[in-house]
Amino acid sequence: MKILVTGAAGYIGSVLTPTLLAQGHEVIALDNFMYHQSSLLDCCYHEKLTIVRGDTRDKALMARLMKGADAIFPLACLTGAPLCAKDPAGAKAVLLDAIQMILGMRGKGQRVIFPTTNSGYGVGEKGKHCTEETPLRPVSLYGKLKMDAENAILDAGNAITLRLATAFGISPRMRLDLLVNDFTYRAVYDRFVVLFEAHFHRNYIHVRDISRAFVHGLNGFDKMKDQPYNVGLSDANLTKLQLCQEIKKLVADFYFVEATIGEDPDKRDYIVSNAKIEKTGFKPEITLQKGIQELIKGYQVIKRNQYANV
Repeated sequence: MKILVTGAAGYIGSVLTPTLLAQGHEVIALDNFMYHQSSLLDCCYHEKLTIVRGDTRDKALMARLMKGADAIFPLACLTGAPLCAKDPAGAKAVLLDAIQMILGMRGKGQRVIFPTTNSGYGVGEKGKHCTEETPLRPVSLYGKLKMDAENAILDAGNAITLRLATAFGISPRMRLDLLVNDFTYRAVYDRFVVLFEAHFHRNYIHVRDISRAFVHGLNGFDKMKDQPYNVGLSDANLTKLQLCQEIKKLVADFYFVEATIGEDPDKRDYIVSNAKIEKTGFKPEITLQKGIQELIKGYQVIKRNQYANV
C-alpha cells in the first residue's frame, strides 16, 4: 500500500516508518522536525520512502500528499498533557483541527488508523477494568482533544482508533518524559525517585508493539474498522509503586519513597482491559521487564538534556 504518515519522525513514527517499509509498503513521511531530530536518516536509502518537511495543518500540502494514498496514519501531535497545556491553541490546531481537515479532504476508500490515548478514561472505578464501552472522562486538554478527534474519526467511518496505553521503550526519536522511561532513567542516573500518589494505576505498552498494532489494524482492517481498541500489556496494569518495584529488580540500588504530602499533577488512575484487540489476534511481544532492560542499555548512550517534549 501507499501510506501517508504524519508526524513520521516522532517517538512512534520513527519506529513505525521503518516497520512499514520492511512490510513492503510505500511510505510518505511528513514531519516538521520541531525537535531537530534525525530519526529517519537510516531509512533514507529505501526507494519506497519519501520524506517531506512540512506541517499537517497546511491544507494545500496535505491535499497533495493524500492524493493516491491508500491509508493515512495521522500521528502528528503535540503529545502529552504538559505540552498541550503550554500551547492550547497549537494543540487544538494539530490534534483536532488538522484531523477534521484530513477527514474533509479524504477520498472514498482511504483508510485512517489513528493513535489516541487511554488517558481518556481519566479516573476509573476501583478494581474495574476500563473497556472500550467505558465512558471517557479525560482530565487534561490533551485527553479531551484526543477524545474529540477520535469521535470525529469514528463518525466519519472507514477508520480504526487505537487507545494506546502509556508508551515505553527506545525509539530513534527518544522521549524521557514518559513514565517508564522517566523512572528508569532516574534509577540509572539519580538512583532515587520521590513518588506522589504512588497508588495511581496506569497501563503500559512498548513502542514497537504500538507499531505492530498499526500493522495488525491495516492487515485486518475490514474486520476491525469503525471501532476503537485499547492497546496495552494486560499483565501491566501497575501502580507507580509497583512500576518502581519492577525497575528495582534490574537496578538493585534504586531507592524510591512515597511523599506524605503533595499531588501528582496528572490525575489519571485506571486499569484497562485489552481483551478486544487480543480477540482479533493481536498480542504484545515485549514485556515490561524486557523494555526496562532495553532502556538501561539505551541510557548508556543518551542523557536527559537531549530528549524531551517540554
